[in-house]
Amino acid sequence: MTSDPPPPCDPSPTDGPANARAHDCADDPGPEPPAQGAFGRAKAALAVVRPPGSSGRLHDARTATAVGRPLAAAFAVCFVTGLISHYLQHPPAWAADSLPTRPAWGYRLTQGLHIASGLAAIVLLLVKLWTVYPRLFAWPPVRGVRHALERLSVAVLVATAVLEVASGLLNIVQWYPWPFGFVETHFALAWVVTGSILLHVAVKAPEIRDHWTARSPGTRLLPAADGPDRRSLLLGTAAAVGAVTVTTVGQSFTPLAFLDLLGPRHPGHGPQGLPVNRTAAAAGIGPDRLRDWRLEVRGPRPYALTLPQLRALPQVRADLPIACVEGWSAQAAWSGVRIRDLLARAGAPPGAGLRVTSMETGGAYRVMEMGRDHAEDPLTLLALELNGQVLSPDHGYPARIIAPNRPGVLQTKWVTLLEVL
Repeated sequence: MTSDPPPPCDPSPTDGPANARAHDCADDPGPEPPAQGAFGRAKAALAVVRPPGSSGRLHDARTATAVGRPLAAAFAVCFVTGLISHYLQHPPAWAADSLPTRPAWGYRLTQGLHIASGLAAIVLLLVKLWTVYPRLFAWPPVRGVRHALERLSVAVLVATAVLEVASGLLNIVQWYPWPFGFVETHFALAWVVTGSILLHVAVKAPEIRDHWTARSPGTRLLPAADGPDRRSLLLGTAAAVGAVTVTTVGQSFTPLAFLDLLGPRHPGHGPQGLPVNRTAAAAGIGPDRLRDWRLEVRGPRPYALTLPQLRALPQVRADLPIACVEGWSAQAAWSGVRIRDLLARAGAPPGAGLRVTSMETGGAYRVMEMGRDHAEDPLTLLALELNGQVLSPDHGYPARIIAPNRPGVLQTKWVTLLEVL
């Protein structure tokens, strides 16, 4: 048995102290001295704060493509239906008089799709970000001008997509913890997100094509052992999207209302069996303000009516849905006076529009304008009753607007003034 050799830089046992101090350790330079100066400190900081990594094998182009397809479809549906909602609420001057009034349930359908696809997009976006996040933290972050521009476009896409779906989700529950206006910001972000998606698809088109299906060339180069795990991930994602959809879509698709577990509104819950967003108390409407209520109609022949006089006019019933931008909607029976009859009594010329003013003390939609087609439609009413009962204060007593294919924010409650335009 032989003894262990001494450490490489230890002096020989026969060396004296002086020889030990002078021992040549050139073969082992020892630990590197710490870097000095600002560069050294920055290097040390980067060594501590390393980007997150992943040893998972599903962070690949095939998984990203498979998740990206339904995500892009969800954003496309959101974008188109969002444009419909925005331009119904804020039409350009040239289109204000010709907004479609049929089908009467049109806005109920488009806004229901908008909210359902937006909620589905949240789930898909989370899975997509999980799939690609190792690339987001690739090191070094920039490898050239072209790579820097691509990374910048991805940063814009991720940031705006997350903000768009997050702000939309908070709008559903009517919580606005930010200083900017939701409508303007959400609308502007929709264009940025859509443009970013189109740019991203254009840049990644070859990679998307190579991994479009399980039989695509790029997919065949991936480890076959990942196939079952990838299918499990995609099935789990589909199940999550399905669960979110089924437990929220009932707020607009009433046959599934009994499954409406996560929706902030239920189509059958509320005064007179109908939900409300803004109560009379929140609008500053109390008994003292309603005591001497009168409807004023301004036009070539202006006039005013008390509630009994308004009730004495010919009453019409209309079965119409009320559909709100937050995604809930419900069908109801409304009774009241046709708007076109009230305008004709005021001497309105053919093709006249209408401005409606509410009694509420504030709010972005306190004053609303209605174009010619809606003002002349026989189903557009100044409603006095809901489901055979006098309107409750929360539903707009003593009178409110109800019209076909129109966002709920424009179905003005607590109406006190009509003006011929």
